[in-house]
Amino acid sequence: MEITPLSPTWIPQAAALDRECFSLPWSENALRSELSNENALWLAAVEGESLLGYVGAQISFEDADMMNLAVTPARRRQGVAAALVLALEEALAARGVTTLTLEVRASNAPAQALYQKLGYSQIARRPGYYLRPREDALLYRKELVP
Repeated sequence: MEITPLSPTWIPQAAALDRECFSLPWSENALRSELSNENALWLAAVEGESLLGYVGAQISFEDADMMNLAVTPARRRQGVAAALVLALEEALAARGVTTLTLEVRASNAPAQALYQKLGYSQIARRPGYYLRPREDALLYRKELVP
């Protein structure tokens, strides 16, 4: 597995993965537009011709917000998500980002366990944040060390 910047080549697979993982997936156009956003950073986990997962964040000065983290179901619980998050943290810190936040569904215990294992702390709850189905989001934050 290799972690690399998400490139236009991987967009169709990323959009398909989004449709598989999320009830309100990003379109190919939305993902593609993020690649030209100078305030965004998107990484892919790839193996040969296969996209195993991807992660993206939007940057605002010294803060960043993780927008999406998706891993193909066949490769979950094999370290792909952790590798993506750690690579994202390192790349963001290199850009001067000191804080990374993210939202996660209140029912997504595996994701919460991953974030806690990686040093994130829950700082808030956002009632009714997610749609389809309506659900609270838990807000997590981590201070990044350059």
